[in-house]
Amino acid sequence: MRPEPEGTKMTAVHPQVQKARDLFPLISAASPTNDEIRQIDKPVVDALLEGGFFHMLKPKSVGGMELKPSIFCQVTEALAMADASTGWITCQGNGCSTTAAYLPPKVAQEIFGPANGIVAWGPAWTPGAKAEKVEGGYLLNGTWRFASGSQNATYLGAHITVHGTKQLLTFLFPKSSVTMEDIWHTIGLRGTASNQYSAENLFVPEERALSRDNAKNRYVESHLYHFTSGQLYSIGFGGVGLGIGRAVIDAFLALPSGKVARGAAKPMRENNVVQSQVAQCVARWRSARMMLHAAADAAWDTIVADGEMTLEQKADIRLASTWAIQSSREVVNTLYHAAGSTVIFEENPFERRLRDMHTVAQQAQGRQLHYETVGQLMLGLPAENAF
Repeated sequence: MRPEPEGTKMTAVHPQVQKARDLFPLISAASPTNDEIRQIDKPVVDALLEGGFFHMLKPKSVGGMELKPSIFCQVTEALAMADASTGWITCQGNGCSTTAAYLPPKVAQEIFGPANGIVAWGPAWTPGAKAEKVEGGYLLNGTWRFASGSQNATYLGAHITVHGTKQLLTFLFPKSSVTMEDIWHTIGLRGTASNQYSAENLFVPEERALSRDNAKNRYVESHLYHFTSGQLYSIGFGGVGLGIGRAVIDAFLALPSGKVARGAAKPMRENNVVQSQVAQCVARWRSARMMLHAAADAAWDTIVADGEMTLEQKADIRLASTWAIQSSREVVNTLYHAAGSTVIFEENPFERRLRDMHTVAQQAQGRQLHYETVGQLMLGLPAENAF
């Protein structure tokens, strides 16, 4: 493992990034267990809690860090280099935690203040989910999937358009108030416990219903919350993809120098095709990483100076995060194939990362549809899809 990705050695390392890198031995050793039990092993969860890894995007008012997005994605990258599922649930939990900025302070403290104050949820627009306004709050019915990190969560959430209105609200409720169902049998990201949960006539008080990412309802004023939760997810999950890609590059470079492919006349490292592939993979990875960091930092600087990022910067974040995921997938595919039959065995570091990388790329943040959306904006057309 190369603790510092290439091209960063002259840059000061943020303490939270270094904490993540220091956990590499513990997290990577637990990776097979995570896959087997389909959740993150308890010693890793304990280390994440102790290191404040679920507090990175929380408001400082509830003990959070309000970390700069480009630093946040370096943390998710470092964690995903060791284990993709660990990087994924950390990113997901932090994205959910930005909700604290839109809650009354007392409620935010109750839900997000404890050291284990973690929220998980599934995507919006879940078919059949209903929220009806009743006295003092709302009555929820529905089933939601993809609650990544649900094993660690104390609260869950649901995004539903209130019946009879066009108002999309986020509802928060104790995990103990719903029925959990283990559905997470997948090819990759097996340790994320992205399970299903159902609510039947669940009452949610008014103060735990909020309009997420709505500036009018923001209780905490911070540069961080001028990024939407969706933008922070995309930046963080871009980091997860980059972490997997870097881990495969390092694993490939660590192959025995004398490794000879069956039927070949000379070692693999002397093969001109392999040499070219390695160089192009590193170039693709580095450029995607720089593009993601630059997009996040440019938006941050504009928010600091002017209060809001531009539409072009919103598109740049969407493009850079999708490109980071897709570029990392290409890196993984190329080097997996180049490494030969060795990589098909579970004892080697390639096969799990291939599975994890393809699962990341199948998620919403990695959709190639985003290129169409950004292209529309670049050509002066309205965006047809959410971004």
